[in-house]
Amino acid sequence: MFCVTSSEIGAIMNITKGGLVLFSANSNSSCMELSKRIAERLGVEMGKVQVYQEPNRETRVQIQESVRGKDVFIIQTVSKDVNTTIMELLIMVYACKTSCAKSIIGVIPYFPYSKQCKMRKRGSIVSKLLASMMCKAGLTHLITMDLHQKEIQGFFNIPVDNLRASPFLLQYIQEEIPDYRNAVIVAKSPASAKRHLGCSQLLLVGIAVIHGEAQDAESDMVDGRHSPPTAKNVAAIHPSLEIPMLIPKEKPPITVVGDVGGRIAIIVDDIIDDVDSFLAAAETLKERGAYKIFVMATHGLLSSDAPRLIEESAIDEVVVTNTIPHEIQKLQCPKIKTVDISMILSEAIRRIHNGESMSYLFRNIGLDD
Repeated sequence: MFCVTSSEIGAIMNITKGGLVLFSANSNSSCMELSKRIAERLGVEMGKVQVYQEPNRETRVQIQESVRGKDVFIIQTVSKDVNTTIMELLIMVYACKTSCAKSIIGVIPYFPYSKQCKMRKRGSIVSKLLASMMCKAGLTHLITMDLHQKEIQGFFNIPVDNLRASPFLLQYIQEEIPDYRNAVIVAKSPASAKRHLGCSQLLLVGIAVIHGEAQDAESDMVDGRHSPPTAKNVAAIHPSLEIPMLIPKEKPPITVVGDVGGRIAIIVDDIIDDVDSFLAAAETLKERGAYKIFVMATHGLLSSDAPRLIEESAIDEVVVTNTIPHEIQKLQCPKIKTVDISMILSEAIRRIHNGESMSYLFRNIGLDD
């Protein structure tokens, strides 16, 4: 588990060497807040670049200063128009490559399409495609945060630094939840329990695991449990097929493994987008006696009606970082709180530019964290 505190990082920050250019690849002004925070911490000005959409929706990038022989850091936060965001990044990377930049480092706190990192029926592994496109465009290094699956790093043939937001979220728990010692960390699935064990050990609290899923879970359609289809008489469908038919997996009802009665339940995950599973988990935890329920995630996509559903739910507070802009969602739902992670991103940029080791930012991280 990553346990570098924000005060420690602030103490080691210093002026970067010359030859650094910091660009924001977003044409959406609401997505530039994180870039401005990083530039302010580094003590540099944002690079001059113009990113806009043509009337026919083509993306155009005009770099308005020399990047020859310089380390270029391109910060790209994902907007709701994710495909436009990707094209903005790719075109800017290629523009810097053809302008003879020494190195081109992408700072992408939330890696888009990260959920599509496994083969689903006749689908494709889109994360691999996106990684190949970024490398082909000219990216030489990637800084990201809390990839949905650590194995996505293997899709790239360039160095990838997968930073962690856990120290900032843990600091929020310690400072903003006065009786956090009476809390229990809740993993939404048995598969993620091992990853969240480090959080419970650092906070010296217990851990609980939610097992099962809602009866109308969307995963039914994508995880292959209904492929092949059920059949009472296999021979009637496949008269010449001798391979035994597989039985579709049954959906177990939602249960909680661990004691949450009279405690604060803190559900931890990497992404909160469609909130149905979080709402179902919160209802189950309430039934088991949890008197407060917090949800903490690195990436707050909060799509569609998520703010309204959270506001009407049993969840007391949702804490996310600013890897993705969500100011509109906060206006719709006061329960949503933000933790700033610009400090660790700016320190990673400083270290890479100055040729310093990155190991300090990964201290005490286990293989399962």
